[in-house]
Amino acid sequence: MIFRRALWTFVAALAALTAHPGLSRERDGWTAAWATAQMVPVNDQVVPTEWLDEATVRQVVRVGLAGQEVRLRLTNAFGTHPLAIGAVTLARPLANSRADIDPGSLQTVTFGGEPSAVIPAGAELWSNPVPIPVAAGDDLAISLYLPEPPAQVTGHPGSRATTHFLAGDHVLRADMPGAQTAPRWLFLGGIEVLAPEARAIAVLGDSITDGFGVQPDTNERWTDHLAARLRADSRFAQVSVLNAGIGGNRLLNDGLGPNALARLDRDVLSHPGVTHLIVLEGVNDLGTLTRDAPVSAEAHAALVSRAIGALQQIVLRARARGVTVIGATIMPFGKSGYYHPPAETEADRQAINAWIRSPGNFDAVLDFDAATRDPADPSLLAATVDSGDGLHPSLDGYRAMAATVPLELLR
Repeated sequence: MIFRRALWTFVAALAALTAHPGLSRERDGWTAAWATAQMVPVNDQVVPTEWLDEATVRQVVRVGLAGQEVRLRLTNAFGTHPLAIGAVTLARPLANSRADIDPGSLQTVTFGGEPSAVIPAGAELWSNPVPIPVAAGDDLAISLYLPEPPAQVTGHPGSRATTHFLAGDHVLRADMPGAQTAPRWLFLGGIEVLAPEARAIAVLGDSITDGFGVQPDTNERWTDHLAARLRADSRFAQVSVLNAGIGGNRLLNDGLGPNALARLDRDVLSHPGVTHLIVLEGVNDLGTLTRDAPVSAEAHAALVSRAIGALQQIVLRARARGVTVIGATIMPFGKSGYYHPPAETEADRQAINAWIRSPGNFDAVLDFDAATRDPADPSLLAATVDSGDGLHPSLDGYRAMAATVPLELLR
């Protein structure tokens, strides 16, 4: 009798997999093709409430993998109440800065077979697969109809991409004339492609990774240039780059967005297919320590110790998931008028970078410090890569960062 029950249990399970082939396929074949880090927008990052009340939000992203099917990852990670999604569509935009789409590519997105969904507070939701062929580097337009305004928005204010907002349900319309615009991504955590042989490289960072100074819709972040290099190399044609940068982010304390340790699982490790993680964090921890007033030698030593401890935790947690972790050295910021770092802070930066470079602490190292510093004064960014604020690279600097990445590290 026990054997018979076990046999019927096995047959039932096999029948379920046969009736729903996506159950096994989704676990094995879905790979993150695009993702962004989540936070609660504040101050001038906040989209007016009326733009989200019975309104359509159309946003454009660039996917990094090829495939015949995609699915969306919608997020209410920081919502305090359930988020109602009235309707969703997916299409090809005619231009990544405009709201008009190719009507022949328009696809309705469903959730559990239904065209609408409610995402609980703090939760995320995957859509059903959408049959739309994509190539690596293609842009996709995602249109969400919100029947009521969210109690608290989850999004990514530093999108460097134009999003369109228009009152009413326009998800099936080919254009949205009269729409308001803002460079924001809202309620969209990721896009995945059914590509069993593909994989993803995630980058955990701050404004340097988020793309400070990059103009909307230009895709000039250093991670964009790295993705273009990968697409151009046949060995990496099915490798995406996931930008998990947040402007002002820190290793230890919340700033603009949660600290790096708090968001590691959601913004990096939860995305399917991640094999490598690049970590470029720490400059804001160093800068904020002395921005308002000098601190004691003990406070400097404590910051260095805690920052190294946070990096160790990131490495341990990523390695536990089988992810290769690459440490990027903290770049010079001695001329930053915002942080005006003293000599003690430069010593702290050198101490953390020495730990990053030490064999075994990371699986590999990207020495962005060595690649971008002024040969005459290592505490400064070289003039050829400085945006002018002494802290962020210029557009040429972002290109130089991507160019210095040895692709062999990403094999």
